[in-house]
Amino acid sequence: MPRVSRARKVTAKVKAKVTAPAKASARAGRTKSVAGTLERPLTAQVETAPAPVDGATLVEIFRRLSARTPEPRAELEYLNPFTLLVAVVLSAQATDRSVNLATRPLFAIADTPEAMLALGEERVRGFIRTIGLFNTKAKNVIALSRILVEVHGGTVPQSQEELQVLPGVGAKTASVVLNVAFGVPRIAVDTHIFRVSNRIPLVVAPTTDKVQAGLEAIVPEPYRLNAHHWLILFGRYICKARKPDCPICPINDLCRYPSKTL
Repeated sequence: MPRVSRARKVTAKVKAKVTAPAKASARAGRTKSVAGTLERPLTAQVETAPAPVDGATLVEIFRRLSARTPEPRAELEYLNPFTLLVAVVLSAQATDRSVNLATRPLFAIADTPEAMLALGEERVRGFIRTIGLFNTKAKNVIALSRILVEVHGGTVPQSQEELQVLPGVGAKTASVVLNVAFGVPRIAVDTHIFRVSNRIPLVVAPTTDKVQAGLEAIVPEPYRLNAHHWLILFGRYICKARKPDCPICPINDLCRYPSKTL
């Protein structure tokens, strides 16, 4: 082996022995520094969320909400289970008001799957073009109408599983249809109910499906059928996202939200 090559190897070994302790010390210092940096926010800056309300408080909350609105109604306009299904599909990422404006003339001429199918995708698109994602929604409305005609004899199925296989229909839409059209005590969780449930809190959970499962397990039976409407109306008009209207809230004294408005 050439002398130059052996010399380089020896030099490298010496450097490794000299620098290894220093590198180890530096790594230890960095690790300690990083650990300290992470540890402080985790212990000092994490706010403890209030525990969900107890059973007696839960009953009182729904008693007050029901007293405020004894006969709540869906704000989406519909004529029958089919038009309700279409309206809820169209309401994704859109306001109820915009959907109602579009569906009034649409439902006047197409209030059954057969009539909607005969209308065709292009004409449906013309009615709903003021609604967000109208191209996709028009395709879904025609596709679900076709399935209802060919598979279900033109009727809307009354099971979660059969509803959810329809184009544009997810768990929330299926739950709304079951609850509103068929009187099944389901609590479809939208952004309002998700916020209200975690804020009061009724059920603390990171996803809408877990909030729904939690609410359906704890809401007292006499209030379960209309709980969906009461919580949506409460979240839409009082317990609003940016600035909840706590001074006029009917459950202000029962809510455990730590950042109430004055």
